[in-house]
Amino acid sequence: MSLPLEGVRVLDLSRLLPGGFCSLLLADFGADVVKVEDTGMGDYIRWSPPFYEGPPTLHDSARSALFLSLNRNKRSIRLDLKNERGREVLLELVREYDVVLESFRPGVLDRLGVGYERMREANPGLVYCAISGYGQSGPKREASGHDMNYLGLIGLLGLTGERGGEPVQAAGQIADLGGGALMAAFGIMAALRERDGSPASPGSGLGQLVDVSMADGSLSWLAMVAAAHFADGTVPRRGELPLAGSMVCYRPYECADGWVTLGALEPKFWQAFCRGVDREDLIARQFERPGSDTHSEVQEIFRGRARAEWEAFARSHDCCLEPVLELDEALSSELVREREMVVEIEQPGAERPVRQLGIPVKLERTPGEHGRLPGPALGEHTEAILLAAGYSEPEVAELLADGAAAGPAQAQQNAPFRV
Repeated sequence: MSLPLEGVRVLDLSRLLPGGFCSLLLADFGADVVKVEDTGMGDYIRWSPPFYEGPPTLHDSARSALFLSLNRNKRSIRLDLKNERGREVLLELVREYDVVLESFRPGVLDRLGVGYERMREANPGLVYCAISGYGQSGPKREASGHDMNYLGLIGLLGLTGERGGEPVQAAGQIADLGGGALMAAFGIMAALRERDGSPASPGSGLGQLVDVSMADGSLSWLAMVAAAHFADGTVPRRGELPLAGSMVCYRPYECADGWVTLGALEPKFWQAFCRGVDREDLIARQFERPGSDTHSEVQEIFRGRARAEWEAFARSHDCCLEPVLELDEALSSELVREREMVVEIEQPGAERPVRQLGIPVKLERTPGEHGRLPGPALGEHTEAILLAAGYSEPEVAELLADGAAAGPAQAQQNAPFRV
């Protein structure tokens, strides 16, 4: 069975999470993704623990669980972009590829002489996606930052947590993934569609710049919150948003041995909960606030039963009530198992199969494939990619001798990189 993105060729110059997850989505659905890594340590996340154990192999640079979680189904080439011949090789590859993905600070590749304008000269059909913290233009164009910085700056972090409490950091990287990786994948596909066209609309044949700001993307998550503010001028505060802690019907609650979530927004669900606990007197008090008498009464109700008892309650009372699971419980749950959201890959050098999260988008006829290729060793495919690009064996040997390119790394870097 063919994969939906077969034939799409991607050069991924990014490192770490946002670009890595974006190109993972493309690779899982069949795109040919080549990681373009430097001739030093490559993608830093390669050296981030924990590592899978096994006998020494070519794949010693691909033992990090974090690296493998983002880089299955990809190949790796090492190029020195500070070397003129390394830059020439990159431009030669650009002529044959559909997409370039990068996550440098704006201007880095321009200063090296291989920025968007130069790549567009080499390939007018190129879709060039740049993921950055604050975008390719604007007052913070060159500022450094990480996920939490972006969330703080666009107002999302400040709205997360209890009223009067500290801002609460999410366990998942909202800006990196939701604001960066997903927006980039969507932008790339939209630009490819415009270039290639459809039966109803001929394509332009031209690529374009896809400018993805993780701050912009994260701000879009506040679409409804911002809309309410624009309409009535009210400035929301932490713990006061209807879907972020201000209503007794829509909150996490501590039970006798853990926590559960109650999401009874619609009256029918709140009524089902109240009747199920034999407290019909609470029905009229659905939208009262935390700290109220109603809140205290609901807290007391939840503390009276264990989590398993509340799970049984939810099976017979349709009220949007679910347990708060620890990660190990979630990963072994029936839901995750039946949805195939934990998968295994065979990774060279690992003494056991590598377990990872599966593909979240399920296509009916042409589903993605998580196990086409293992995570690549650093520079594992350098020579093969150069030969396929038209370089002769003597030319490849010369590029390697000159340091413009490099083959597989022989040993793990000295210092672990932690994320």
